[in-house]
Amino acid sequence: MRSINSFSTQSVAAAIFASDWPEVDDYYFEYNSFPFPGVVISSEDMKSVIEYAKLDFTSRASISFQETTVGTTRAPVVSSYTSRGPSRAYPGILKPDVMAPGTLVLASWTPVSSASLVRGVSLASDFNIISGTSMACPHVAGVAALLKGVHPTWSPTAIRSAMMTTANPLDNTLSPIRDNGYNLAVATPIAMGAGQIDPNRALDPGLVYDATPQDYANILCSVNFTASQIMTITRSNGYNCSNPSSDLNYPSFIALYNDEAGALVHKFERTVTNVGYGGGTYKANVTAPEGTTVTVSRKTLVFGRTYDKRSYSLTIKYRSSDRHTFGSIVWVEEKGKHTFSLVCVAAATCKFYAVSGFWVAISEVFKAVSVLAALLCRCGYWAVFWIGGGCAATATVLVPIDCFGLKS
Repeated sequence: MRSINSFSTQSVAAAIFASDWPEVDDYYFEYNSFPFPGVVISSEDMKSVIEYAKLDFTSRASISFQETTVGTTRAPVVSSYTSRGPSRAYPGILKPDVMAPGTLVLASWTPVSSASLVRGVSLASDFNIISGTSMACPHVAGVAALLKGVHPTWSPTAIRSAMMTTANPLDNTLSPIRDNGYNLAVATPIAMGAGQIDPNRALDPGLVYDATPQDYANILCSVNFTASQIMTITRSNGYNCSNPSSDLNYPSFIALYNDEAGALVHKFERTVTNVGYGGGTYKANVTAPEGTTVTVSRKTLVFGRTYDKRSYSLTIKYRSSDRHTFGSIVWVEEKGKHTFSLVCVAAATCKFYAVSGFWVAISEVFKAVSVLAALLCRCGYWAVFWIGGGCAATATVLVPIDCFGLKS
């Protein structure tokens, strides 16, 4: 980055950078201005370039665009900077949901802010090429708007379900999507969710998982939020805690385990709604996460007509481990075109404690790999920690200082 910033202020025609860092494309080209022609090559290839440059003062290099002749550039690839799960706010629901285009996207830009820095001069523009969640989110929102236009009666949860269950976990080579943040290893649901959104398939998902606002209130009730806290979140007193439940009718499954030894069992209840044209029969194909046994109560779901609902349960049996493992359940329509995929994850979790109304992972404060910042005190007894590593990676945790035997 320093090299790029340095060249950005100089009168250079072009630049060649050498790097063996796998995330170099993400880091150099996505988060930093690159306002002149340039390429990034390996340090091994750079040796040949340097030798050529030494041969003659008149040595020249050229860059040809859109002329890839060797191999196929795999796409999509999970970016190194993507937001990864599990959710720190509520780890019982698998996050992220899906992945979407968010790298080097040409988008509108305010001319009040600098679009680029060239030779020390800030340039303004009505457009800019930028990367990040701010680019991926509009893609997903646009697909949601498309689905709402075609299916005006669908709820937001049905729309989300359609996008998740039809997402594609494969890239353009029909191989599993790779993760640029982990040396191009196969991406996991913790990084990409169900996969890359597919707007065309999402228009006709076959089945959807729906949920009501009360279902979300039931989650708040299950974690012992007070009536006042629930009202602050829901902005309504029209919900009740007569049926608290942490099992949301969600199109994914995550079974959490802690430090307790022995076999564990996690049971999920799900209800699906047929949004296909007419009836249909679906059969389940299960790929269990490594080290687990997955049982589906009903291997076949038969729907007589559109909007019919069917329920089933999924049970995961597993043992405590320090590894995340991944699987799937795919509902395949017999004599039809629909396949309906769900991600299944068995993952380690943190121990959460409620302290003065805040949910905190106190045990992870001590188990984290690194504590990047110390205490910021408020009212004499509050501290804020930024924690890296473990379950609480990059989490912000608020705890009273005297929980640690400290006083301000």
